[in-house]
Amino acid sequence: MVTDQIGPMALPVAPSRVKDLIDRMPLFSGHHRMREIHSIIESIADTDTTVLIRGESGVGKDLIARAVHTASTRRDAPFVKVNCAAIPQELLESELFGHEKGAFTGAHRRKLGHFEYANKGTIYLDEIGELPIALQAKLLHVLQDFRFQRVGGHAVLQVDARVIAATNGDLEEAMKRGEFRQDLYYRLNVVEIRVPPLRERREEIPILANWFLAKFNAQYGRQKRLMPETLAQLCVHPWFGNVRELENAIRRLVVLSDGEQIVDALVGGRPTSLVTASRPIINESLREIARRGAREAERKALAEVLDRVKWNRAEASRILKVSYKTLLNKISECGLQPPPRPGP
Repeated sequence: MVTDQIGPMALPVAPSRVKDLIDRMPLFSGHHRMREIHSIIESIADTDTTVLIRGESGVGKDLIARAVHTASTRRDAPFVKVNCAAIPQELLESELFGHEKGAFTGAHRRKLGHFEYANKGTIYLDEIGELPIALQAKLLHVLQDFRFQRVGGHAVLQVDARVIAATNGDLEEAMKRGEFRQDLYYRLNVVEIRVPPLRERREEIPILANWFLAKFNAQYGRQKRLMPETLAQLCVHPWFGNVRELENAIRRLVVLSDGEQIVDALVGGRPTSLVTASRPIINESLREIARRGAREAERKALAEVLDRVKWNRAEASRILKVSYKTLLNKISECGLQPPPRPGP
């Protein structure tokens, strides 16, 4: 008998006001590529299409998966996350599909798998590229009709679950090396969502930073604030750890007494402008702060690239991934001038 009981890995039930919840997620606040992802999520909301989310570590793939589940008709059922890289390979099959009592040494009782816990809901297979090749074959068969047997069992179980997978790896290269099954790849990659790294959507950094600041201030009972110049510094940091790195940086700023020194070291330089509520309060709206911070960050980044390529505008447009015409417009808007040529 298949159970729809919510297991220990199931997350809390999402609220019913789906669109409002997604609109409030800071990931969808600014960059056009993130708005495109929002549109994809809305368009597949009433389907059970399998989704493959791709992007660097820390870009917010988990939040995208949660948004897909929240927008779906399964929103009131379990959302079960399985990190395929965090579970020992010898235990993965049992974790996914469960086992019967006595199936192996230490199996003292029947254990339900994550697929059973996700019945009527969504199962999120994070780091799918780390799944052992032998287990990939079984997963492929399960995805065909959602029938399977527990380890050591004979009864055929059937579940009704939507599958979302995610990876930060290159699955195409893994297929060439024989480390990932091509048929499983095409079974998972029905709708692909590619999440750009944070450095390619810098206009969202002030929005995310303030969102995390408000979250951690409330969580830890603090009253820390970020001044606009600090937001501008955050906007030019490379953030190789993406949204997760930014979140952790803001958390440290809030909880540590020397958070000011940490942000100064992080962004490389100038005295920090993190202040408490006893300092003057910002009179600008968050949107105005975000826009100004983004403009300042854009100007600084543009100047740095132009200096690096000795004002070769064609090379700068290639590095910044904008058209030559757009680059010229940005140079004019920012009031940048090439250095004077040396005299004869």
